Amino acid sequence: MNQQVLQSKKDQVKEIIDSLSNAGSVTVVSYQGLTVAEMQELRRTLEKENASLTVYKNTLVRRALEEGNFASLGDLLNGPNGFVFSKDVAKGPKAISKFARYHEALVVKGGLVEGRVLDAAGMKEVSKLPDKNGLIAMFLSCLNAPITKFAATVKAIADKSAPAAN
Repeated sequence: MNQQVLQSKKDQVKEIIDSLSNAGSVTVVSYQGLTVAEMQELRRTLEKENASLTVYKNTLVRRALEEGNFASLGDLLNGPNGFVFSKDVAKGPKAISKFARYHEALVVKGGLVEGRVLDAAGMKEVSKLPDKNGLIAMFLSCLNAPITKFAATVKAIADKSAPAAN
């Protein structure tokens, strides 16, 4: 094999390992049947969500998973695949699920979330998770609820005892 080709493949494996290391989630999709315009639309949609769609050879992805000590995606790496790398765990899968609703040719096969392999149903559940800001808002509302109830109770007691004092 030509040394340039071999070096190119090694560089691609290193690029995949870097992408896997920096990603909160990786979604494996089958994109057969999508037009070029639809692929461009999908890439633009993912870019807005700080995610990216890349197509790699399955053998290079397998090698990167082995070299990087990541979980094996096994059966998901059959046929032509696109790999959606997302820094946020839920944003990439959420954008893919939304896009797949309107484009039946895009099929989610599964993915890798924080080192765990998930099937298509698991990735669909991940897509339903709120993003980081949503989780923070939910947490803060949980912290705020007891204080709000306590303040309402104190105010009700004060309002109730105020007419009796007159």
